[in-house]
Order: sequence, then structure tokens, then C-alpha cells
Amino acid sequence: MALPTKLTLHIVSPDQSISQEVDEVSLPGSEGDFGVLPGHTPFFTSLRTGAMWYRQGSDKHFLAVSVGFVEVLPGAVSVLAQVAERAEDLDQARAEAGMTRAEEVFQALPHEIDFERARLAMLRTLQQLQAESRKM
Repeated sequence: MALPTKLTLHIVSPDQSISQEVDEVSLPGSEGDFGVLPGHTPFFTSLRTGAMWYRQGSDKHFLAVSVGFVEVLPGAVSVLAQVAERAEDLDQARAEAGMTRAEEVFQALPHEIDFERARLAMLRTLQQLQAESRKM
């Protein structure tokens, strides 16, 4: 059986579903970043908050992703994420406002906040700002 020459990338989040034929994918796994090329060994892992990208020919496309899972098969990569936003769809003003809100939450008294929720919000906002800077 011949190895595939392309990957089918499926990204599913509560807001959108994307399917693309791609040449390469890079993702932020819970054990570290990893890359996938056609013919990769199958595996399943959790996704951490971070930036992912996929390549179609010489064009790279960036997304901010958070909280989810990834399934890798020889000819496909499926990403199921709570957040999956394309860099071109990110709004820098909204991301900076989110950072300000997260910083305010961290300054509140400990018994008044949910630290894990605030930490995840801050991580997601940092990744959005990083993805936004890559668009330029």
C-alpha cells in the first residue's frame, strides 16, 4: 500500500468546522509541539493552548487553538478544540481587552476567582496576540 502524499486536515470547534487538503501540520500537543507529514504513524493526544499551523504548498496558515484533542492517521489529522481561530480572523483590540480582563481577575482576592479559568483565558489571549503578530 502506497503512502499518502497529502493529509486531510479536519478542525472542529464550537464555532466552525474546517476541512483542507494540506502538505504538513504542526500542533501544540500536551507533551510538546509536534509535526505531521503524510504517512505519519497513528496516535491520539490532548491539545494544549498554543499556535498551530498547516502548510499548503509554500503557504502557511496559522491558528490559535486551545483545549482539545488531536487524532493523527497516515492520511488525516483531526483536531477537536474548544477554541480554533484563524490568525486572519483574530481581532487585536479584542485580544488586548481580554488580556486586561484576565490581569484584573488575577489581581482579585484568591477566594473571589477561579484561577484555572483565568489562567486559561490569559494563555488563550497570549496565543491570539502571537498569532495576530504573525499576520503582519
